Amino acid sequence: MNNLAGLLQAQGTLDEARPLYEQALEGYRRTLGSSHPHTLTSMSNLAGLLEAQGKLDEARPLYEQALEGRRRTLGSSHPDTLSSMNNLADLLGAQGKLDEARPLFEQALEGRRRTLGSSHPDTLGSMWNLALFLEVVKERAAAAALLRECLEGRQRVLGPNHPSTIKCKEYMDKLGIE
Repeated sequence: MNNLAGLLQAQGTLDEARPLYEQALEGYRRTLGSSHPHTLTSMSNLAGLLEAQGKLDEARPLYEQALEGRRRTLGSSHPDTLSSMNNLADLLGAQGKLDEARPLFEQALEGRRRTLGSSHPDTLGSMWNLALFLEVVKERAAAAALLRECLEGRQRVLGPNHPSTIKCKEYMDKLGIE
C-alpha cells in the first residue's frame, strides 16, 4: 500500500496517493506500533506528500513525530534520523521559520559527515541544502564555500554529467561563484 502510494506520488497523482499513505500508516501503527521504523517511514512519507501538496501545517507535526521517533528508536546518528532532520529543516525553511530550520540543517550535515563521510551522496545533499539556506539568509561567503565543496564532491562521486552535479554548477554560475 505504501509502495503504491509512492508510485502514485511519483506519477503526480497526489490526491490518489494520500488515502493509501494514511491507510498504510494506520496499519503500521496498529500492527507494529508507533515507534517501529516502518511506521516512522510511513509517517515521513505521508508528511512528504502533504508538503508536496503545499499543506505545510499538516506535514510539520508528522515530520516532527518521525524525527523524535527515529531519535528514540534508531539514535541521533542513524541515516534515517538524519533524513528526518533534513526534511523538517526544509519544511521549516519553506514556512519562513529560519531560526528553527538552521540548526537542523547544520546538525543533519554534521551528522551525515560523521556517519556517512563527506563524499556520500546524502552528505552532499545536506551540503547543498545548507548552502541554499545560507544563500537565503544572505551568508554568501559561507554559502559559496559549501557550494564549492558540494560541486567538487558531486563531480568526484557522481560525475560531471550527473543531474545533481549540473544543477550545482548552474546555480553557482548564476550566483557568479567560481
